Amino acid sequence: MYDNYSFEEATAYQIELAKQLKFQQIPEIKTIAGADISFNKNSATMYAGIVMLTYPDMVLKAFALATYETNFPYRPGFLGFKEVPALLKVWELIKSKPDVVVLDGNGILHPRRMGVASHFGILANHSTIGCAKSLLYGENHVPENKRLSTTEINSYGETLGFALRTKISCAPVYVSAGHLITADQSLAILKNCIGSYRIPEPTRIAHNIVNDFRTGKLKAGFHEVSAPLTLF
Repeated sequence: MYDNYSFEEATAYQIELAKQLKFQQIPEIKTIAGADISFNKNSATMYAGIVMLTYPDMVLKAFALATYETNFPYRPGFLGFKEVPALLKVWELIKSKPDVVVLDGNGILHPRRMGVASHFGILANHSTIGCAKSLLYGENHVPENKRLSTTEINSYGETLGFALRTKISCAPVYVSAGHLITADQSLAILKNCIGSYRIPEPTRIAHNIVNDFRTGKLKAGFHEVSAPLTLF
């Protein structure tokens, strides 16, 4: 999908995509999804997964898995070009869409407001939230060392996201709106997704399932879950 793009062309495309960003409140949330990618080093195969959970009780109900081949190189700020095509392939397997999708990466907390969550949200025309494990962009004032403490992340006076402390004495995660959701609602939702781990449950569970897919423990396709999976 993007293999023939240069980084200059990719930059221009991000700037054009960012013009389509919209931010609005989601009226009701009953289902939430987590999306993640796994791949072997130096391999062109992306292993992509989206998990479906109830909200706010975080019960896994279904997941979808697919592979996608891409040679687009990894570079910070361009993650969407490597991961979004694979995630869109998985998205097509899900007939009953979730109310919102959390992606392992940034939303508008990005130099061109086009992290992987915003990129995916625009192409899927769906509400998305970015939750990254490291800070890509903006000025970060470290939140207090207590659970669910937050601080705004700014760039030139504009609030682009939040640092969220999910565990005491643990590095924060970085939350930002992706598309079709507000910044404040993104943060409120993510706070309700924190369990016993640093990473919010939607992307943590997606990470575990995608890794099992990559290692051959799970097969591609759409899978409904009638009982808890043993890997949790």
